[in-house]
Amino acid sequence: MNRLFGAKNTGPKPTLSSAISTTDSHVESLDVKLAKLNAELTTYQQRMSKMRDGPGKTALKQKALKILQRRKMYEGQRDQMQQQSWNMEQASMMTDNLKNVMTTVDVMKSTNKSLRKQYGKVDIDKIERMQDEMQDLMEVGNEIQESMSRSYDVPEDVDEAELDAELEALGEEAEFEGGLGMGQGVGEMPGFMQDEVPSFIDEPPEGAKVKEAAG
Repeated sequence: MNRLFGAKNTGPKPTLSSAISTTDSHVESLDVKLAKLNAELTTYQQRMSKMRDGPGKTALKQKALKILQRRKMYEGQRDQMQQQSWNMEQASMMTDNLKNVMTTVDVMKSTNKSLRKQYGKVDIDKIERMQDEMQDLMEVGNEIQESMSRSYDVPEDVDEAELDAELEALGEEAEFEGGLGMGQGVGEMPGFMQDEVPSFIDEPPEGAKVKEAAG
């Protein structure tokens, strides 16, 4: 039975990556063969360029013709394998993109589920109440600061008329004090003390002694 239908293959199944690698290896081996044939054709061409027409040159042409036919066959095989490899690479890229898409979808599903669990535990009303309480506390704190920084026994507003009257009074006081000191030198005794000396002073002032000596 095994001879008719073959034995069951129990080895690992081929993958796109392994198939691409195998195809690329065949393409490389064909490139080596083509390079060898091109070298032979170059040798025949150089030999025939130095020969005259005759049986020998004709025999070389026949050999070069066979080599050229083999080269075309190898080139056709190489082009087919390169196309196969390209198609498999495209399929591999599509498979990888599909895997990435599926992975992204799975991650989004798990993330969405996790977010629902997390946000389901959050009470929005409680957060809003807490924000209102914080705002009230801030307002109370501002009121306390304003109360603590309030000054005492200092008028808050000063009228311009009151300011002018105060300045005028200060000016008159300064003029009055200046008038009292104009008739009196620095260090001199006041006029009401120059003529008579009080009984509680033992000696007259220096100015009075000078005045008596002059008289």
